[in-house]
Amino acid sequence: MKEITVGNAKIKLTKGDITELETDAIVNAANAQLILGGGVAGAIRRKGGPDIQEECNKVGGTFVGGAVITTGGNLKAKRVIHAVGPRMGEGKEDTKLRNAVINSLKLMDQNGLKTIAFPAISTGIFGYPIERCSKVMISTVKEYLSGDTQIEEVIFCLYSSPDYEVFNNDLY
Repeated sequence: MKEITVGNAKIKLTKGDITELETDAIVNAANAQLILGGGVAGAIRRKGGPDIQEECNKVGGTFVGGAVITTGGNLKAKRVIHAVGPRMGEGKEDTKLRNAVINSLKLMDQNGLKTIAFPAISTGIFGYPIERCSKVMISTVKEYLSGDTQIEEVIFCLYSSPDYEVFNNDLY
């Protein structure tokens, strides 16, 4: 696992299954209705069990660029942060993705959590280009970690080798 230091925190990059990471929180690339369908959300639903979707149902949803926190259910991670990224073509996609990342990190600080793992938000069925995603997510995390935060570790967990290489090129 490669890493860099920003402020008092480390940013790490790994390839694999985000649902297998032992962090305080993992991020679900969510839809605004918080329905755990396919992709990362589907993997979280299958491995985490019904408690996560039940909590999402109680919350009811959030806006594009927003984030909410639930239990981690049966996952190794204690909590799941559901961050709603943009769909390509809806407008202001970079700003919305940036807000989804910032709101996820703010939930970490509000809940006293120290370690988090992000997937490449919006790059699946939402059609956001991985190259843009990498630049926006990495720059946003670096900026946030340079400020006042208790977060100790942010991991970007990419499932495919091509996605990993894009993030690797942007991080180092």
